[in-house]
Amino acid sequence: MPNIVACFKWVVDEAYIRKGASGSLDFSTVDYKISEYDRNAIEESVKIKGACSGNVAAVTIGAPEASKGVKDALSRGADQAFFVSDPSFKQLESSQTAAILGEVIKSRIPYDLIICGEGSSDQYAQQVGPRLAEILKIPCISYIQKLTVEGGKIVAERRVEEGIEIVEAPLPALVTVLPDINIPRIPGVKDTLMASKKPVITIKKEELPPFGEARLQTLGMTATGMERNCEKFDATPEGIARFVETLQKKGVIK
Repeated sequence: MPNIVACFKWVVDEAYIRKGASGSLDFSTVDYKISEYDRNAIEESVKIKGACSGNVAAVTIGAPEASKGVKDALSRGADQAFFVSDPSFKQLESSQTAAILGEVIKSRIPYDLIICGEGSSDQYAQQVGPRLAEILKIPCISYIQKLTVEGGKIVAERRVEEGIEIVEAPLPALVTVLPDINIPRIPGVKDTLMASKKPVITIKKEELPPFGEARLQTLGMTATGMERNCEKFDATPEGIARFVETLQKKGVIK
């Protein structure tokens, strides 16, 4: 009966980002969501819970408005949630996030298996999972596309450059999962209603030890432009020759 921890992040829904004047990004009308990659982490946690009769605790860090994400995670099958909340937590770098998660998990959440997405859909730094494993001094397996729990160990298939690697590690352990590991469920009305009855433990910044100041700062973001050119070529010797000449001019071939 493993204790499973699913880490997730409440992020900007990129579908609502607009391109402003001079290429700047307009966030004035954005909505938020659980990071796409972290939905896979929650789903895999719930699947393993069903197979092994375990317990799933969802944990997130964010500003107070991220509480909507807590209810979303619970509606996806988590049994309880830990919400580490402070207005200053809206923009944390990976080292800070891992340090806070490490402190909260060590002191408050029983764990055998920790599941993270391979990265977050906003920063996609892919650092929090490995950093957290190092803080907790447990094995870390990344880029997982299949995962099973067998007694006191996990067996995982991880994607490598030119194939699939099968690895195992003793519990407790941490894994980061790829999007193709599962298809996240869509919560129904009953799931949403049940989520409101599940326990949520809120932890304030003042309850945590110092975790260091941010060393990175985002100075600005701009959208990149893309030009699309369409040109037709006939399937004739002249058309083929013109096609090859065009590719050479564009630097596609030499």
